[in-house]
Amino acid sequence: MKEYSACTTVLVGKKASIDGSTMVARNDDTFSPITPQRFIIEPAAKGEKGRKIKSWLNKFKMDLPENAQAVSAVPNVDYKHRGYYDESGINQENVAMSCTESTYGNERALAFDPLVKDGLDEDCMQTVVLPYIHSAKDGVKYLGKLIARYGSPAGNSVLFSDKNDIWYMEIVTGHHWVAQRIPDDSYAVAANRVSIEQVDFNDPDNFMWSDGIREFVDEHHLNTDHEGWNFRHIFGTYTEQDRHYNTNRVWYGQKYFNPEIEQDPQDGDLPFIRKASKKIAKEDVEFVLGSHYQDTPYDPFGKGTDEEKHRYRPIGLNRTQNSHILQIRNGVPEDEAAIMWLCIGGPAFTPYVPFFANMNDTDPSYNNTSMEYNMKDAWWYYKSFAALVESHYPQFVQLDITYLTDLNQYYRTRVAEITKNAGNKSGKGLTDYLTKENQKTVAYTRTKTEKLWGQMMIDSINMSKLTFNMDANL
Repeated sequence: MKEYSACTTVLVGKKASIDGSTMVARNDDTFSPITPQRFIIEPAAKGEKGRKIKSWLNKFKMDLPENAQAVSAVPNVDYKHRGYYDESGINQENVAMSCTESTYGNERALAFDPLVKDGLDEDCMQTVVLPYIHSAKDGVKYLGKLIARYGSPAGNSVLFSDKNDIWYMEIVTGHHWVAQRIPDDSYAVAANRVSIEQVDFNDPDNFMWSDGIREFVDEHHLNTDHEGWNFRHIFGTYTEQDRHYNTNRVWYGQKYFNPEIEQDPQDGDLPFIRKASKKIAKEDVEFVLGSHYQDTPYDPFGKGTDEEKHRYRPIGLNRTQNSHILQIRNGVPEDEAAIMWLCIGGPAFTPYVPFFANMNDTDPSYNNTSMEYNMKDAWWYYKSFAALVESHYPQFVQLDITYLTDLNQYYRTRVAEITKNAGNKSGKGLTDYLTKENQKTVAYTRTKTEKLWGQMMIDSINMSKLTFNMDANL
């Protein structure tokens, strides 16, 4: 049984972003708050025959190509029980992939193309796709062929990007899917529902689809509209869970990017694609992914009624195992353009650390995570830090905001300095340099966090209820 039944996605086109970069971002939410992950580099392969992969969660298996690019990945530590779930990464050709956001097709469509129990699911998807693709559009084509061959055991939405394009692919039945290119001047927020709306089959530059999908819909009388071909209407769901668990997250993301637009948080037909009222920065994406309905009655930490505070599922959760922004920059050399902003511990309270994707290793605190509690591991450390902030939210939230703001200022300066100093380096020398600088960024972040941690612990001691005011002389 698939436990990975959540996640929130944000997509930002290159003309919608403040600096001309593409950004694809997602919260990796799991069933349990405790699912330790590692951040690693999976090495390249060249001429290695006989490579295979087999899922630990079903009977899926396949042969792998002899040649593969090196890729970054954030897999589970306990992969034999939880599955691989590489989740997010960037390959050597600056193609980014994040998978998946669980997406649910309706019973009308699934009746005629049911899910394939032993097909290709999220646990193996990135492993069998990202090392072998050369553009975002190529990623859709490559994965589409695999779904046609092996089928899908679950509904999955997949994010692909390169420096020019972002493609969002929704797999909704055993074999059928549609993908849409996000316009350069637009953004999208998605949250566990079918998002793509009207499909233009005469526009292959902006839409892709599974073979035979139109005939499938016609044969089984699945189109509920009098006119048009609305993918969400045909394959999507409109349930009570959608209204309280899914659509409200899209509503809040769009409320943040377009505060001038009034919408209903339970509207099942919120637009998929929007143009923001201002250009979108990386920090804006971070805020949305860590948000919990701030400045509305629905904030669990706010002043609404008890019913209001628990009416909708927040975007940032304690069971977000990692959150990531995969940024491909324009206007800089190709081998310095890709940055993976990785948040371990929970996006509401912990920082998105920038890692230049052109690296040959990650810091040991990230790549050697233990299944047992270990404060040396970044995953356990930042999970604990987030829990400490939340435990005294009214007292610590402003300290946390200041800490994150200061780090974001540092990160912007840091990325600019590293990019500038990398200008006279290339090949292995550049990769070694960026790897070393990534680890310096990790060390600085840890030091900064330790300082705030100590302050909050002292404040926590002083907030103890086991105290009594007495004469100082007694």
